[in-house]
Amino acid sequence: MKTSKFLFAGLSLSCAALAIASNGVLAQGYPSKPIHFVVPSSPGGANDFRARVLAEKLSQSLGQQVLIENKPGADGAIGMELVARSAPDGYTIVQTAVGSAVVNPALYKRLRYDPVKDFEQITLVIATTIILAAHPSLQVSSVKELVALAKSKPGHLNYATSTSAYYLITEMFKLRTGIDMLYVPYKGDAPAVKALIAGEAQVMFDPILPLLSQIKAGKVRPLAVASASRSPALPDVPTMAEAGLPGFEVNTWTGIAAPAGTPKEIVRRLNSEIVKVLHMPAVRERLEGGGDKIVGSTPEEFSALLKAELAKYSNVIKEAGIPRIDQ
Repeated sequence: MKTSKFLFAGLSLSCAALAIASNGVLAQGYPSKPIHFVVPSSPGGANDFRARVLAEKLSQSLGQQVLIENKPGADGAIGMELVARSAPDGYTIVQTAVGSAVVNPALYKRLRYDPVKDFEQITLVIATTIILAAHPSLQVSSVKELVALAKSKPGHLNYATSTSAYYLITEMFKLRTGIDMLYVPYKGDAPAVKALIAGEAQVMFDPILPLLSQIKAGKVRPLAVASASRSPALPDVPTMAEAGLPGFEVNTWTGIAAPAGTPKEIVRRLNSEIVKVLHMPAVRERLEGGGDKIVGSTPEEFSALLKAELAKYSNVIKEAGIPRIDQ
């Protein structure tokens, strides 16, 4: 009996050693063929642009093509599920975002992927500054004035949003300030911005880039940015903390992940190469020109952020009494 136990233990250790050695060999020859970079959004959008800027330089750095594959649908769930079920060999990676990696898992009961268990986090790529803007007809020039107006007319103001992420950010703002505004969803960021410009909606949380030209033209009034520091794109616009809401800090972001079980050596290699590319002056210039901030984190830092974001948005859903979607 003891002999059997020792044989089993020895076999287990041998198998583990063999697996480690195999992973090491795999990592040494990696990559030996093109890498498929799944982007869970449509071509031509902001996330697609970010992925293509990165893929171009990453192809050169790795010596293999990094091929963009757009898989839009269900706020990114289709692309995320596809990669979660892919072989964990480093040849399929996915662009993650707040909507697909945080909001979907917090909002949907029967999502067919787990952002923590089904993926190896590689790196946080960028953080995008979010701005609170209002239509000029609202006659408010600060967050305090907006809150006072909304409290004087509960449920009277409309807010536009195009995704679940911005919906939850606005609900977070409502919880923090104790105001009530009417949620008006739009199918896409462009229609939501148009609604704000036209005055169909009075308030909106959105990235700076889609609103920047309208702000400069006086068609939209910026009230505050939701980042920790002011944006270089709009240096005169205060942060939420400066506007009277300390601790209200939210960003949207994009990152990169691989299927769970991808060898750690490959994850580290991808992390190193992606971070190197992100800090190339040409890449930095293209990405930061629209209000993005280059990050380039370690896998561990990105994993910790993801878990914190999941907790934050899950709490918003609970506190706001938003029913989780069963599908």
